[in-house]
Amino acid sequence: MSEAPAHADVAALPFEKAMAELETIVARLERGDVPLEESLTIYARGEALKAHCEQLLRAAEAKIEKITLSADGRPKGAEPLDVDR
Repeated sequence: MSEAPAHADVAALPFEKAMAELETIVARLERGDVPLEESLTIYARGEALKAHCEQLLRAAEAKIEKITLSADGRPKGAEPLDVDR
């Protein structure tokens, strides 16, 4: 059984929703009242959510670094970002 289809929807989640779901998963796992099989399933989803959030944060950080300044040091725009580099 492949894990990708089970978590394919994660890539479409905005950062805030992905982070909220990840926090819910962590809280459930920390309580320790989740059956083993369900723990494994939600842990795998948590890993997918974590990776997605990290990717979104890297992209946001790179955009911030790409803001261009005018000669007087004021923001004048932003350059296109190639996040795959």
